[in-house]
Amino acid sequence: MTKKKEYTIIDIETTGGRASRDKITEIAIIRHDGEKIIQTFETLINPECYIPYGITQLTGISQDMVADAPKFYEVAKEIVELTEGAVFVAHNVRFDYTFIREEFQRLGYTFSRRQLCTVRLSKQAFPGLRSYSLENLIRHFQIQVDARHRAMADAKATTELFEMILENKENQETADKIINLGIKASKLPNDITLEQIHGLPEACGVYYFHDQDGNVVYVGKSINIKKRIAEHFADMTEKGTKLQKRVWDITFELTGSELVALLLESYEIKRLSPAINRAQRMRNFPFVIHYYYNEAGYLCFDAAKVLAKDRKKYNIIAEYPKLSRAKGHISRMLSEYELCARYCHLQASQSACFNYHIKQCHGACIEQESVASYNERAEEVKERLSTVFEEDFLLIDTGRTAEEISIVLVEYGRYAGYGYATQEEAQQGTESLREVVKSFPGNPETTKIIQRFMSQHPQLKVLALNRAFD
Repeated sequence: MTKKKEYTIIDIETTGGRASRDKITEIAIIRHDGEKIIQTFETLINPECYIPYGITQLTGISQDMVADAPKFYEVAKEIVELTEGAVFVAHNVRFDYTFIREEFQRLGYTFSRRQLCTVRLSKQAFPGLRSYSLENLIRHFQIQVDARHRAMADAKATTELFEMILENKENQETADKIINLGIKASKLPNDITLEQIHGLPEACGVYYFHDQDGNVVYVGKSINIKKRIAEHFADMTEKGTKLQKRVWDITFELTGSELVALLLESYEIKRLSPAINRAQRMRNFPFVIHYYYNEAGYLCFDAAKVLAKDRKKYNIIAEYPKLSRAKGHISRMLSEYELCARYCHLQASQSACFNYHIKQCHGACIEQESVASYNERAEEVKERLSTVFEEDFLLIDTGRTAEEISIVLVEYGRYAGYGYATQEEAQQGTESLREVVKSFPGNPETTKIIQRFMSQHPQLKVLALNRAFD
């Protein structure tokens, strides 16, 4: 006999909107069997921090009210027991779930529950409403609420809404689909269960799929491991089918930092050569883009295969596993910066290049554009093409816990490894941080990963190291 699904409808009040910074001031939990309420729990919580005036105005919860309330760790066990084995339901579930998970993480406990969002369900059940905020739904359905923005009152309103949704069998099926992360249990690999998927961390890291013999057949990274793995098994493509047939076990390594996850994923794919991974498996980079100045002084680029013993003879600015990738990169830069195709070795000509005739080259090939004007753009291209950093530095990113930071080392122009340090160790200077870095091999792909990540995250903390190099 299939065990009846139970739910815990939860609402919290907080000191603000950011889980990593703000704290819970009140929590209400309603245990529900899909038909009726079977248990309730509510309590104020001492957040051990200041409650902003605006929050007090909104919720009515003041500093005096929480002064003698239990701290989160004092009710943590009860919250675990009340929510055990049940689906975590909330209106905008990400908000409530993230706050509760963060509070548990501060205690060193991993809180993981199946989730269901009544905002998402309401859109399916009641299409066409102008808003799906709890306030608007309460007004639209004339739900009686004693005190808005208090945890139990809002939890009861969400419960009434949830019961209305579940009255329709089609909505129940939608809810089950959401709870199961879009996965059909029949499509899961033989030795993988939905419970195992739900038990995976909703955190950043690298994950490994193993076959029946324990061999790694796929490596991936995600900022939310559970969500990404669920997507794999809900995927009906050829790749998804391969995973469903070959995966027998899942392991993972948390990194905290997305940059570290990207770098570790790249390293593991090259180290393990998993059968189902295609990207990043190249280990050799025999093709290069190099530059030189011709007799007239124009900056020229060329793509070529260069033997290791000859590399010192070239001004190499980028390396590639295939010649087509190198030429493709030059071609993109040529179009964007309107360089001369002849001076980029993409056209063989002794006169004006073809691009000049279609007004995409300014005439450097026939010395119609000055060396200074042309080289100003070409120098920008050289910088864009470069995969070599000019200085040593440490990149500081988030760690695996709130008390930790991650460190990525760039040394001698390349990625050199990563490590972790406590916030206290971070105050001891760059040399101390450098000592915690574990060495990893760098390559053109890891350099590009770092460059791309830095450009996308300009707020990333960069600590310059003392030595620059030629």
